[in-house]
Amino acid sequence: MVDDSDTKSKLLQDLLLSAASAGLGLVVLLFGLHQLDISGNRNASKKSLHNRKLLSQRLGRPLIHTTPYEDVIASDVVNPDSIDVDFESIGGLDGIKQELFELVILPLRRPELFTGGKLLAPQRGVLLYGPPGTGKTMLAKAIAKESGAVFINVRVSNLISKWFGDAQKLVAAIFSLAYKLQPAIVFIYEVDSFLGERRSSDNDSMTSMKTEFMSLWDGFTTDQRARIMVLAATNRPSDLDEAILRRLPQAFQIGRPDPNDRAKILKVILKGERVDKDIDFDRIAVQCEGYTGSDLQDLCKQATYIPLREFLNDEKNTKPLLAPRPLSQSDLEKALAASRKSKIQKKAFSAGSSSVSSRQNEYEV
Repeated sequence: MVDDSDTKSKLLQDLLLSAASAGLGLVVLLFGLHQLDISGNRNASKKSLHNRKLLSQRLGRPLIHTTPYEDVIASDVVNPDSIDVDFESIGGLDGIKQELFELVILPLRRPELFTGGKLLAPQRGVLLYGPPGTGKTMLAKAIAKESGAVFINVRVSNLISKWFGDAQKLVAAIFSLAYKLQPAIVFIYEVDSFLGERRSSDNDSMTSMKTEFMSLWDGFTTDQRARIMVLAATNRPSDLDEAILRRLPQAFQIGRPDPNDRAKILKVILKGERVDKDIDFDRIAVQCEGYTGSDLQDLCKQATYIPLREFLNDEKNTKPLLAPRPLSQSDLEKALAASRKSKIQKKAFSAGSSSVSSRQNEYEV
């Protein structure tokens, strides 16, 4: 009987000791987790403050309070003063630049002129569309420069998150940050990849992102008079969702330049370069039929290497010169001939690849 009582007493002591040990372990664990949480919050606060300081320095403005989601978007915020593109540095497109000034730049720069009624309300969305290399991105930067608006370059890769609900919060952060930094331009390059036509194959996350973006764009949670504009660019406007096109009432087609605009583009590109005074830009422009602004930029780069090669060859042949000679019209014509030849070869290669693919398909069938 005594032995049985001693056994029970010993068992009870063991149980109490185990419970005390487990309780102490739990206390230590909770204390450790609490310290980690404090440390994590402290680090997050330091990082957030650091991001706010960087944004303040970049924009030359006082510190503003931002959320962690806004800090992610803040990395793509550009100070308009740091943009080196304005309307003067874009050749041609005179009519489009004038319309953009009246519809986009003026409301951002002089908002008091557009408070008389709903018809004069600032534009909420503008679309620039056309072939690649025609200057859509340069126009977007020039608009930000001319208007003095903060330029938020939205990258879809920054909006994608593995955590459920984060994508919508990041989309909301675009507009909340733009509201704090207004006047602001939210720029979406290749908007069709983000706000393209909705399909049944779209996943729930992408659909929610589009819905959130459109609702915030309409101003459901922002001031209707906020100086925030969405500027979109695309090569494929037909791929855009109808609901997006409705929110982009002002659309400008940036097509391939005509001879007159090509001559202006050439003058802008070669401004500040060492060139002969007798270059006939109109003649070169006529010969560059079908060239975009980007093509003309590449053409001028190729042409500038011709005097440089001659200079290096003269150095090898012990004919010292102080500097390469100025760019001449013949250099541009030589570069143009080489450019056309490379384009023809490229087309021939593409056609050959297509025929090879067709033959492979025949064999597969």
